[in-house]
Amino acid sequence: MPSKHTSKHSYTESEKKSIYKVMSERRDVRHFNQKPIDYETFMTILSSAHLAPSVGLMQPWRFIHITSRSLRENIHDIVDKERLLTAQALGEKKEEFLRLKVEGILQCAEVIVAALPDKRDEHIFGRRTLPEMDLASLSCAIQNMWLAARAEGIGMGWVSLFEPDALKKLLNMPADSHPIAILCLGQVDEFYKKPMLVEEEWTKERPLEEMCFTNGWNKP
Repeated sequence: MPSKHTSKHSYTESEKKSIYKVMSERRDVRHFNQKPIDYETFMTILSSAHLAPSVGLMQPWRFIHITSRSLRENIHDIVDKERLLTAQALGEKKEEFLRLKVEGILQCAEVIVAALPDKRDEHIFGRRTLPEMDLASLSCAIQNMWLAARAEGIGMGWVSLFEPDALKKLLNMPADSHPIAILCLGQVDEFYKKPMLVEEEWTKERPLEEMCFTNGWNKP
């Protein structure tokens, strides 16, 4: 819920409630109903990514819109291969993991591959000691899309089960670029009430108090 604090820069109470509502109801979606997304809504969601902050204003986001069905199927094959390898790596949780729906690539309306660009070493501002800040910036762009999608009533899922080099080869990406996410967007019959992995009892959410320290690590 929004705070009661106000300043001359505050949004109205109804505007603040809308912002916090979309944050709390955003979900990583895997189940889609295969209905299309109209072009204006799709571009609104994609444009929201470009509003994100970035370190040194490097804007390190590159988005590849997948419109070829055969290409989408090839991407699905790459993901499914990694899904099986991940299951093997999980040992005794293998069968439980295999029962989870971990992607919706063939069912969603649109697929976008989000990637870091080539020639990133040219950007030093804010990255000399923390080169991973380009990844942090791309993550902000993806989060913008997630929030915009939820506000528009569109589901979005982030798929990270893939071998990067295989995806780069498939999409003819530059050698020093790096794919980070396969984003699935589409219409849904309903949104999960809780994160899907919580609903499926794969894991539990932890309270904020466990993540916050004072004046040093692990100091409550």
